[in-house]
Amino acid sequence: MGKVRRRFTREFKVSAVRMVVDKGVPLVEVTASLGIHPSSLRQWRKEYAAPGNGSFPGNGKLTEKDAEIARLRCENRRLLAEREILKKAAVFFANG
Repeated sequence: MGKVRRRFTREFKVSAVRMVVDKGVPLVEVTASLGIHPSSLRQWRKEYAAPGNGSFPGNGKLTEKDAEIARLRCENRRLLAEREILKKAAVFFANG
């Protein structure tokens, strides 16, 4: 069986990034002491530096932009289904 993927809290990620950014602790030291992979910390640092407060949203916590996209996709599916129903109804009544 494969490895179980570890999950980290937002606070853990922020504190790890701040150790590197604010305190100047080398990235390799932080990753070794926390037991995480260096590429994970590099990715967290990129997300933390990105503009906005949306860094580390976590599972199920969509950003405003992603929530809007999800809502629009749902609406699009509903409208496509309605259109198909109306097409079938028009064919039915035209043949009637």
